[in-house]
Amino acid sequence: QVQLVESGGGLVQAGGSLRLSCVDSGRTFSTYAMGWFRQAPGKEREFVAAISWSGSTYAADSVKGRFTISRDITENTVYLQMNSLKSEDTTVYYCALKRGKLATSGVDGYDYWGQGTQVTVSS
Repeated sequence: QVQLVESGGGLVQAGGSLRLSCVDSGRTFSTYAMGWFRQAPGKEREFVAAISWSGSTYAADSVKGRFTISRDITENTVYLQMNSLKSEDTTVYYCALKRGKLATSGVDGYDYWGQGTQVTVSS
């Protein structure tokens, strides 16, 4: 069974950095893509970044140039490096796993989700 566990969230000042981690501590698949999403209270979950099985990365326009997704396949871990954080980045961040090789920005494309980690950026 896939178990995604996020960590690394916390409180940071605007302009600061955080690195989120997501470990798949359960079953893994031969090929899979990973994504990061975020969801504020009362809003829909939105795409942040994704990485395909081949290592191609994608990011939402709102975070391009500031956030970077990466992974360590040997450790079954995906990371989200967040730099130049803004107050509007404050919300809960979720990692997700999609079976297969291709990544997608669609929420419905992912098969497994973590429990989320809170990121708070103070201005």
